[in-house]
Amino acid sequence: MNIIRRPFRYRNDNVVYWLIGINVLIFFMAQFFGWEFRRFLTLRLSMIPAMVMRGWVWTFVSYMFVHGGFSHILFNMLGLFIFGTQVERQMGSIEFLLFYLLTGVFAGVFSFAVYCLTGAYGVILMGASGALFAVELAYAVFFPDSIIYLWGILPLRAPVMVLGFTALELFFSVTGMNSGVAHFTHLAGFGFGWIYFLARFGMNPWRRLTGR
Repeated sequence: MNIIRRPFRYRNDNVVYWLIGINVLIFFMAQFFGWEFRRFLTLRLSMIPAMVMRGWVWTFVSYMFVHGGFSHILFNMLGLFIFGTQVERQMGSIEFLLFYLLTGVFAGVFSFAVYCLTGAYGVILMGASGALFAVELAYAVFFPDSIIYLWGILPLRAPVMVLGFTALELFFSVTGMNSGVAHFTHLAGFGFGWIYFLARFGMNPWRRLTGR
């Protein structure tokens, strides 16, 4: 069997809760231990291209676990809880953790390349959104008939929601609107999630999302 597609033994260890716990712990540590510690923690964990070029390569992982504000972590962790728990049950915990970390890391690497090419060496990248976009893609692929209530009101099929959000991210990244958000990171998370399905499962997400 191709080693890339060799399945892991299925187990469900609720990895999503551990990921949420780590994110929340780091957030509250940053909030309650004073401004100097918050600045130290943020700079050490965020992905900053200039610092990566000095050897801070661990930030390709750690940037996923630090957030800039309460709403930032609230919506990311809420999304991870809603979609991640279902995806983890479908994939199994080991597969899910690999999927989450790989898509997040590669989204960070891609963002680093974009920032370097555009001369934005001082950008501070933080948050789980890149990996979360991959998780949302996985949810839509596994549960294409699932209905998501956007803002708790508007019913959308999961594929429509995911493809719609991705189209918006692409629009914002091209036009430069809402520039404080790392749109390229979100798109990269989605793209690497797509590649993961092709390489790891031999599954074409487009067919699952469109029913073709």
